Amino acid sequence: MPRAQTLLPRAAYAALAIADSVAAGKSSPAARRLRYVLKPALMPALATAFLDGTRANGARTDSGPLRTGTTAAQAFSWGGDVALLGTSERSFLAGVGSFFGAHVAYSAAFLSVRGEPQDYDTAGLKVALGLWLTATPLMSIAAGRTDPALRAPVAAYATILAGMFASSRMLDPALPQGARRTLQVGTALFLVSDSVLAVQKFLLAEPRPALESAVMATYTAAQGLIAAGVASAT
Repeated sequence: MPRAQTLLPRAAYAALAIADSVAAGKSSPAARRLRYVLKPALMPALATAFLDGTRANGARTDSGPLRTGTTAAQAFSWGGDVALLGTSERSFLAGVGSFFGAHVAYSAAFLSVRGEPQDYDTAGLKVALGLWLTATPLMSIAAGRTDPALRAPVAAYATILAGMFASSRMLDPALPQGARRTLQVGTALFLVSDSVLAVQKFLLAEPRPALESAVMATYTAAQGLIAAGVASAT
């Protein structure tokens, strides 16, 4: 029974993720209305699967901050998902703020199980630094061309996103290798998703539906892999 209780919310999340990714690439009014149902349901389904999975596995006694931080990040992500259903600048800024909180929570969670400096993935940290030094100013400038008020929030968000990615490259090697790799693939996909979103919003003259689907497909995969990795690590 515990296994069935865990598999059901996982399957629900996968189904919602696929359906919303497809709907995101459609421009019809019906597809947009459908997303008002699908997208807000994503994080509750994932959180249910995550919490059920960690309970079923029997969480390690030293993994409380990792589990709690991940749950908090999922809650912030839900707020971002709902906010970004809007089309106004205010909705966009609310979404950026919510996901900023999600990445702070993820970073704190990952750092709670960090290893010693000699155990860090130096290649991954260099990638994070390179992205921060290049993508952050580029996206900030591009956002400022759309509206100068967006320059600082976009720069701050890109900074915490790079920091979240970096923190996932500092995990304690005592954690299961498969769990660490799954989690790290998830954080990498988060970078991909937000990069595509930034290109779509700030660099392209016209939105491209296929890119909207790509954003949601990589985003939902990222969230699912992070949750799966953390659940295995705990």
